Amino acid sequence: MGRGMEDVRRSGSGGVGSRLFLIYAGASLVPVLLLGLVLADKDRSAGVSLGLDQGRAQAAVIEQTAIAPAVGGDDLAAGLSGSELAHIRQATDLAIFAGSVTRLRLRSFGGGVVFSDDGSGGADALPSVDPAFRSAAAGRTSVAVVADPAGSRDRVIRVVQPVVPNSTGQATGILEIYLPYAAIAARVQSELRSTYTGLAVGLGAMYAILALISWSTTRRLRRHAAERHHQALHDSLTGLPNREWFRINAEAALGRAERGERGALVLIDLNHFKDVNDTLGHHVGDALLKVVADRLRGSLRTDDTVARLGGDEFGLVLPGLPQPGQAVALLETIRTVLSEEIIIDSVSLSVEASFGIALYPTHGASVEQLLQRADAAMYQAKASTADIVVYAQADPAAPRPSPVIHAELRQALDHDQLVLHYQPQIELATGRIEGVEALVRWQHPGRGLLLPHEFVPTAEESGLIEHLTDWVLLRALSDQHEWIARGVDWRVSVNVSARNLSCPGFAERVISLVADMASDPRRLCLEVTETALTARPAAASAAVKALSAAGIAIAIDDFGTGYTGLWQLRTASVDEIKIDRTFVSNLTTSAQDRSIVQAIIGLSHGLGCTVTAEGVESQATAQWLHTANCDLAQGYYFARPAPWPELLPRLAEPPSFFSPDPGIPQPTMSLR
Repeated sequence: MGRGMEDVRRSGSGGVGSRLFLIYAGASLVPVLLLGLVLADKDRSAGVSLGLDQGRAQAAVIEQTAIAPAVGGDDLAAGLSGSELAHIRQATDLAIFAGSVTRLRLRSFGGGVVFSDDGSGGADALPSVDPAFRSAAAGRTSVAVVADPAGSRDRVIRVVQPVVPNSTGQATGILEIYLPYAAIAARVQSELRSTYTGLAVGLGAMYAILALISWSTTRRLRRHAAERHHQALHDSLTGLPNREWFRINAEAALGRAERGERGALVLIDLNHFKDVNDTLGHHVGDALLKVVADRLRGSLRTDDTVARLGGDEFGLVLPGLPQPGQAVALLETIRTVLSEEIIIDSVSLSVEASFGIALYPTHGASVEQLLQRADAAMYQAKASTADIVVYAQADPAAPRPSPVIHAELRQALDHDQLVLHYQPQIELATGRIEGVEALVRWQHPGRGLLLPHEFVPTAEESGLIEHLTDWVLLRALSDQHEWIARGVDWRVSVNVSARNLSCPGFAERVISLVADMASDPRRLCLEVTETALTARPAAASAAVKALSAAGIAIAIDDFGTGYTGLWQLRTASVDEIKIDRTFVSNLTTSAQDRSIVQAIIGLSHGLGCTVTAEGVESQATAQWLHTANCDLAQGYYFARPAPWPELLPRLAEPPSFFSPDPGIPQPTMSLR
């Protein structure tokens, strides 16, 4: 499909997916680690608290069983008697010897050491200004893990609490006791290791689950990103690359052209594809596009690119073709493959296409310039007998429907920029106005008054024709009410297209509109072209029958230029035949045209249809048509199209054209 897009594909979702997984994995690791640290710190704090609680309890037991019973009720500032000292020493020696107490002191509230287990003066005693000492002096117990005051490396539990003799219930001094912490610390460490192991296993499992979820999520994201990337660069119907892919490949090809590569950009447009959609249905058109896409894909070389640019238009990037003849030869092969018979829904179809070639860098240095010139060459191919055309500087660029016109026309419908002009249809037997044909005009804010050929084709191709026809019908019936109120009973004719007739519900919508407007259906005529009857004939025939049954007249417009068969005239509910101006304009000089018009008049009258001649521009033509028993006529001889109020004074008196012109051969017999 082209070298440029391989790089895009390789650099697409794979790298993005890997980065997303790493981000997810890293992001999920952070809360897991934080949770582990919080839990570990909480467990460590719990172990320390447990040690402190044990120290407090042990100190309380020593104070209550060994110290308090041995001291009297006097303040320890007065010192201890010999018997009290002996009793305390006897009660505490075993605990100190066994190591369950590291150091023990009794102190007065002033900080003096009254008793020390080692008999020292307490040089390393807790200062009396220490918060722990002051808290004990106030009657509260203070417990903390501190360094051993004796200088060992072990940490100890220091408990500072008031001494309350049993006899008085009043604190008489301070007990400063140091308990060993090593055993408690070892137990805490053992429990922490057990906790850490459990946390590691649990958090590791949780992280593994989160990592699995992250991997699964990023995998789905990669797949979704790949699908979105593919959808963004491919056509959903044919699976071919789309216009964006085509542009990327074309730009890559132009980049290689700077290093000497030569090649071609080709635009392909299928001929008469709209007729397939209109006559066989869009499902057949879609199936045809898929077959064309497969044949194009299978006909190209490895490094060539084919893309569907939209509708029935395809684009090719053909690198390595320095000579125009090489590109033409390759496209000849493709054209041969495309033209092979295709059978869809038991219908045999053949594909014809027009090819426009622009060579790079010969015909342009940018993709836009090359596409414009390939487009001009393609339309040159459509206008000529050659299906494959290489751009030449003198090639005229055929006009294409402009997206700007489409957008502006939609605004014109929304902002009431359209107007109706009417051309009268004269009854040749009396010279009076039988009816008027509504002709739409566009009062463009920048370009002035636009005629139908400047915007109706765009409406046909873009689908706006349905809205345009609805607007014309509504405005024409509203105007008809106005001129009826002025005492003029003109029938009004409105043109409808093949797209209107094939649109589901069109007939019902027109009938409902006539009823809503309280209009007489017999005073409305819908003009359809011969092509409209042959495109999707079943739908068109059903619509015509429904409209005719409701009393609305049907006229075949531009008769003689299309493909209406006699069987269609015999079976269709047609009230009027309008002879195309092609046969009317040369009646005064062409015997063949006079014979054709005479035959059409006779045939139409034989089928019970009214006959109207279009394009009458002279008195002589009007006189001949009157003599030939033509019923109605319209053209510049009578009046140019104008707003209906302007027709009233100009047509107050019927034209005098009833005396034959001796210079024109008159009809030899009456065909009515």
